[in-house]
Amino acid sequence: MKEYLDLLRRNPNFKFLWFGSIVSQFGDWFNVIAAAELITRLTDSGVALSYLFLARFLPLFVFSPFAGILADRFNRKHIMIVSDVLRAVTVLGFLWVRDPGDIWYFYILTAVQFSLSSLFTPARGAVVANVVRPGELVAANALDSLTWSTMLALGAFLGGIVAAFFGAEAAFVADSFSFLLSAFFIGRIVLPDRATADGAATDSASPSVQAAGRFDFLDGFRYLWREPFILGIALAKAAGSLVWGAINVLEITYANDLFPLSGSSRFGVADPGTATLGLIYVVSGLGTGIGPLLMRRRLGDSPRRLMLGVSLGFVIMTVGTTWLALVDGLGTLLLATIMRTLGTGTLWVFSAALLQTIVPDKYRGRVFAFEFAALTLTQSVSTLAGGYMLDTAGLPMQSVMAVMGGVSLLMTLLWGGFHFVYRRPLLAGLIPLRAIGRNARQIS
Repeated sequence: MKEYLDLLRRNPNFKFLWFGSIVSQFGDWFNVIAAAELITRLTDSGVALSYLFLARFLPLFVFSPFAGILADRFNRKHIMIVSDVLRAVTVLGFLWVRDPGDIWYFYILTAVQFSLSSLFTPARGAVVANVVRPGELVAANALDSLTWSTMLALGAFLGGIVAAFFGAEAAFVADSFSFLLSAFFIGRIVLPDRATADGAATDSASPSVQAAGRFDFLDGFRYLWREPFILGIALAKAAGSLVWGAINVLEITYANDLFPLSGSSRFGVADPGTATLGLIYVVSGLGTGIGPLLMRRRLGDSPRRLMLGVSLGFVIMTVGTTWLALVDGLGTLLLATIMRTLGTGTLWVFSAALLQTIVPDKYRGRVFAFEFAALTLTQSVSTLAGGYMLDTAGLPMQSVMAVMGGVSLLMTLLWGGFHFVYRRPLLAGLIPLRAIGRNARQIS
């Protein structure tokens, strides 16, 4: 951990970016527990839960391409601050959702909140590479993953307690405050001058940039089309989200219907299912936090080893997902969840570090926006499919999870083929040079 603490001490810009992530993600997990509890209380429907996650995911898919253009043309810090402030106002609207007839209002506010999140996420993904040195990218992403997982564990645990004892409304207020505190920390970041791959400063006010503005979106796609290796890396999380999207719904059903925390009523907990869901998110946080740290210690930071880490992430995710289909109690559910999230955390961190390492700054916002849009699309499809299989098709919980295990195996095999194709160029060290140099000049 000394390496990560040193990174925070010597780099105040990354430190403030990290502080903003801590409070924002803490509030987010307060929000997701409260939202799931509120939907379950008002509707008790798997499809309604699917619609909740769709309201979270689809706006990210629709607006991410536009957000990528903004992240590449304008001040990324200002984009993040505006997004935080507007989200703080939006989540307060959840306080007016009180009966089943208000569910539509809840979905609309959720869609607005995550439309604003679509502005924040590509900008932040690009900023990480602006404020840390190339050799620190894996450490920075691993620290981000550890922070995400810790806030998942702590935020979900405390969010479950707050929702169980005080109701969902208190959690929504805490989430609103967290966005304002995040905006404060991000406001203290001093971004260096951004540079394109050929060394020219990026200036959104320059005539050449303004003239090309209408083609920014297509230019980003053209870059990815000419760089199939980078396109494949950008699709890695989308492949994984075909699995974990449905699991978001299934975990709620596991908690409420199969394994509610027994004996919790003796401690004044009104909703044992919410308490179980909090435990599931706690162990998910442990898995996603520990996985990247262990893998980085074993594999290192070179691009070919990062690629191997992504492959191992797919394998471990498949093992954990298959195990989830076989669980027979809360204990094995939590162990299988740790296994699955060890894989997803590794996949997430190593693929992000790869993109930040080899994508030129002038395209970085659009590449991260494309990645984010792709994963939210596949996550939405998976989420809707999970709710459909539970409610409409009437499949047992374990059967639905077994289907997800099969999907995970298919994605692992496809990724394995992709890795095999690029194994020799990676070993030869050709991929980063080609991605940053020749094609960047050809497209620009």
